Amino acid sequence: MNTYKDYLKQIEERKGQGLHPQPIDGAELLSEIIAQIKDVDNEYREDSLNFFIYNVLPGTTSAASVKAKFLKEIILGESIVAEITPAFAFEQLSHMKGGPSIEVLLALALGDDANVAAQAAKVLKTQVFLYEADMELLENAFKGGNPIAKELLESYSQAEFFTKLPEVEEEIEVVTYIAGVGDISTDLLSPGADAHSRSDRELHGQCMFEHNKDMQNELLALKEQHPDKRVMLIAEKGTMGVGSSRMSGVNNVALWTGVPFSPYVPFINFAPVIAGTNGIAPIFLTTVGVTGGIGIDLKNWVQQKDADGNTVVDADGEPILKEVYSVATGTVLTINTKTKKLYNGDKELKDISAALTPPKMEFIKAGGSYAVVFGKKLQTLACKILGIDIPQVYAPSKEVSVEGQGLTAVEKIFNKNAVGNTPGKTLHAGSNVRVEVNIVGSQDTTGLMTSQELEMMAATIISPIVDAGYQSGCHTASVWDDRSKANIPRLMSFMNDFGLITARDPKGQYHAMTDVIHKVLNDITVDDWDIIIGGDSHTRMSKGVAFGADSGTVALALATGEATMPIPESVKVTFKGEMRSFMDFRDVVHATQQQMLKQFGGENVFQGRIIEVHIGTLTADQAFTFTDWTAEMKAKASICISEEETLIESLEISKGRIQIMIDKGMDNDNKVLQGLVDKANARIQELKTGIKPALKPDADANYYADVVIDLDEIAEPMIADPDVNNDDVSKRYTHDTIRPLSFYGGTKKVDLGFVGSCMVHKGDMKILAQMLKNIEAQHGKVEFKAPLVVAPPTYNIVDELKAEGDWEVLVKYSGFEFNDSAPKGLARTKYENMLYLERPGCNLCMGNQEKAEPGDTVMATSTRLFQGRVVKDTGEKKGESLLSSTPVVVLSTILGRTPTMAEYEAAVDGIVLTKFKPSTKQLVS
Repeated sequence: MNTYKDYLKQIEERKGQGLHPQPIDGAELLSEIIAQIKDVDNEYREDSLNFFIYNVLPGTTSAASVKAKFLKEIILGESIVAEITPAFAFEQLSHMKGGPSIEVLLALALGDDANVAAQAAKVLKTQVFLYEADMELLENAFKGGNPIAKELLESYSQAEFFTKLPEVEEEIEVVTYIAGVGDISTDLLSPGADAHSRSDRELHGQCMFEHNKDMQNELLALKEQHPDKRVMLIAEKGTMGVGSSRMSGVNNVALWTGVPFSPYVPFINFAPVIAGTNGIAPIFLTTVGVTGGIGIDLKNWVQQKDADGNTVVDADGEPILKEVYSVATGTVLTINTKTKKLYNGDKELKDISAALTPPKMEFIKAGGSYAVVFGKKLQTLACKILGIDIPQVYAPSKEVSVEGQGLTAVEKIFNKNAVGNTPGKTLHAGSNVRVEVNIVGSQDTTGLMTSQELEMMAATIISPIVDAGYQSGCHTASVWDDRSKANIPRLMSFMNDFGLITARDPKGQYHAMTDVIHKVLNDITVDDWDIIIGGDSHTRMSKGVAFGADSGTVALALATGEATMPIPESVKVTFKGEMRSFMDFRDVVHATQQQMLKQFGGENVFQGRIIEVHIGTLTADQAFTFTDWTAEMKAKASICISEEETLIESLEISKGRIQIMIDKGMDNDNKVLQGLVDKANARIQELKTGIKPALKPDADANYYADVVIDLDEIAEPMIADPDVNNDDVSKRYTHDTIRPLSFYGGTKKVDLGFVGSCMVHKGDMKILAQMLKNIEAQHGKVEFKAPLVVAPPTYNIVDELKAEGDWEVLVKYSGFEFNDSAPKGLARTKYENMLYLERPGCNLCMGNQEKAEPGDTVMATSTRLFQGRVVKDTGEKKGESLLSSTPVVVLSTILGRTPTMAEYEAAVDGIVLTKFKPSTKQLVS
């Protein structure tokens, strides 16, 4: 957007879509608008004033810089605009959230005009997005005897920017809206296919409820009927926000149901109220906190118990649920923030204190977690300059310490990385902790929002605390369309300048790396004590502990090098027995979920907790198959406990892959990647010498539950089934229906197969190559009765397969091979019965570019089986995505149906699938 006339043209185009003018972020356009404001006779002056006042993005955008400078001119009397008085100019600056506005306000506050300085100081006392350079300026002025600097530092030391905010209302009235029955995926709130529009909040808002206009209109009607209430969006008989953190999902909910953040910043709302019978998915709940919202675990349906306290089940062995209270659409409820209870009239329904803890109440009061995090940092800096102790303004962090109790693995990691807690105090689960973050990952369909968040919090460079930040290009890898060409280079340039290693080089000097982000993060994590934050729910490393996060939490981690969260409880998973030779480790992963649910009477003990899996003998690549799936288990995160020799092997693999990135020219001026290699070498030396053994829990650690997986029980491949035709809608698309291959009797038609996503590794590609050779040897040819789409997760894997001869085998049987010099510009809508060798990246798993044909039955190695994610429904047939191991997918496409056990065993005969034997060592300290 370069000129005002271009902007007018875009405005007309947006009118046709029912949209308002897009918020302005560019300096050139705003400069022209200011010129038109100064020209009192200009035909566009009135509109230009409105755009300047109400339609400029704040923070560190180039437009914000131009706006702040013009407001300064008005305040100093250098420019006269009748409609913008100096007082109004100060009000405008107060809503600009840091960056250039802080620079202007500090210059005015520390200037010679006492009246102007006093007004600037009044505004500055309300601001929190000040960085070290800003505080250094104040410190120097303070030491030079400037009274305004002293006044500001004293205000910051008392956190008046927080304490003088209005208190949270005692009663918040809500009206319910049931968005769906059963688990609600964030795809319902922000569909993957609309990922391209996430940074354009108003446009993206149109995709709410997967573009279901009837639901959108119902919601609008409900708001009209209850103008004095907020809408509570509910997942009835399910969990809200499964599958992804999806900041854009919460943004959409806030846009439709929340409160405008500022009259001068359009389409940014906050304070949504979200609920689920089984609560909110852990990473989605974090996103709710970012926006100062409320997330409630309703428990309005409970499992029935018999006289002995046992769960009552139906004919299929499923727990029978009983409704405790109704939240049917249109029900008016009251959230009481003092009693921490949910009411219907005078009737108490539920204790909701978990949704209204002291830290969460602070988020609500401040309008989101950013303001609290930055406020605490600002208070600390001010107190340090003044040489005083930090007053207790914010609620003290909850510190749980149990005398004589050992530590789980996650408790050990949090204790090592904690900052700001009581010195020398050992913290256990339930403690709320600030921790330093080692690795931060941003993915490309949320990265544009992350860059916006960084601009809004006025951050300009990655925190020096962070070992490495990485910006991926995997979610937009398969189709290099006009949207990608417009958005992704801009994103890569921003993140590269910010200090991240970027998959694409803004200078075009190294080959674009569209590798799946989780695989890259798994490689660049080079210490089992690390903490990783990533903008995707599958940020679940097999080294250290990793947390999937929304785009805003990623921005916060990049800017501050910190994250704040409770130490979660842990569930210990160990194994016994022996794997059959024809079983794949993917089958062990699915069986873990199945056996856990069986052992605990249908209760998912993994939900919201850390899965501490004592995997011992699998390297990081293979172990990642387990940790990756823990997102579908609804766990908060997972930690692999490894033997020393296995961990060393994993670190050597990581070193090699990081070196390849260095050799490609991906390192930056700060030599971030070389620093990771050095760190890996140091950790390997610690392991070899025994100075610091591999991370292990204490023998007397306390767990919420112990789950023991019997490998002897896994007699055939296991498939996660969306169960699309279950009479109970709440049982569809849950990832909890795990079925043996024999359930399908070798007769279920398969329309498309997909081998790819973060769930596969090099071994899967080699299995595919060997199966194709076996089938040709057995039948004289390879003939596909259904299309098979193959997307290796990384270029390293492709290079290694080429060196070892396997890629040549895959090419021999394929009908399409990706070409980086001429990438696809359009997504596929039809598939032939052949093998497609697609570009490394997410491909079908993401659902934002490639999709199966509507109504297809897909057999895939990926992670998502949600409705519409990989395949849409038709009027005649529901699309379904069954999730299984690579051998099952390959054979299903050869046969055009699910195989029988006899066919499966014959096809994998002689192929070495993932070997796994439980460790015989004591994996505790």
